[in-house]
Amino acid sequence: MTYQARMQNVSQAEATEAIPVTEREKTIFWRARRFRNMECMTASFITHEFAPHAHDTFSIGAIEAGCQIASIRGTREHTGPGAIYLLNPGEIHDGSPGVSEGYRYRMIYPDIALLTSIVEEVTGRAFRGTPSFSRQLLRDDALALDFHRAHRLVEAGADALRAEEAMYGVLARMFARYGSAIIAPPGRAGRTGVDRARDYIAENFASEIGLEDIAGVAGLSRAHLIRAFRRQFFITPHAFQTDMRVRHARRLLRQGAAPSEAALECGFADQAHLTRHFKARTGITPAAFRRG
Repeated sequence: MTYQARMQNVSQAEATEAIPVTEREKTIFWRARRFRNMECMTASFITHEFAPHAHDTFSIGAIEAGCQIASIRGTREHTGPGAIYLLNPGEIHDGSPGVSEGYRYRMIYPDIALLTSIVEEVTGRAFRGTPSFSRQLLRDDALALDFHRAHRLVEAGADALRAEEAMYGVLARMFARYGSAIIAPPGRAGRTGVDRARDYIAENFASEIGLEDIAGVAGLSRAHLIRAFRRQFFITPHAFQTDMRVRHARRLLRQGAAPSEAALECGFADQAHLTRHFKARTGITPAAFRRG
């Protein structure tokens, strides 16, 4: 039975249990110092819809209550309690509430170095290649519960040793069950026209580039470029440029830059435009992200 079919068999009571009655959405964002400043979030969303976006880090999390509709790799799925997200860096995805009561989930954003170190510590040998998850959305009820318990311990900030053991352990089990290594091919040979277009946008995200410029780099007509880009990367060229701007803004904010400075450097018209696009992709404002 497919994941979507299983979700259709979940009762309405199970899909919405434990959602707190609230008149507003709530997010808690912080950086876990004992995990190399790994970014963490606990959030309840009722109406917020995430725009297509990606992260420079892994995005690992689980639905705690309610139902979310998410698109990953062009496939749209309903997810509820027991669902786990294992998104690799750069994986385009979105999300919106699947029921009127919304949903609550817990997320962490470990970087490649952190996940690599955990795998090496658990296995006792050097990890060759780049960690990767072959499945981005799956259902593993026991592992999801373990993740929630570990996440709550990290969020509470008490009993540090217990929290570290729990989170390191659950990440190690996630990778042991669903992870693998990617060996990067040498150089940039064999890139398609659409690959060249993506790289061109990534290298010039802060500039005002036109569709004709990108199509010229790709060697495609403008109409063909838009269709091919979306088919391959599940996002339009303009949305990809906007997401690259937000991703770079996150790096600047982590380093202590003011939101107004980040907006200017990333090509946004002003801080208000940065805030609108930033929240659409992260669920929080640039100021809250910087404080975390």
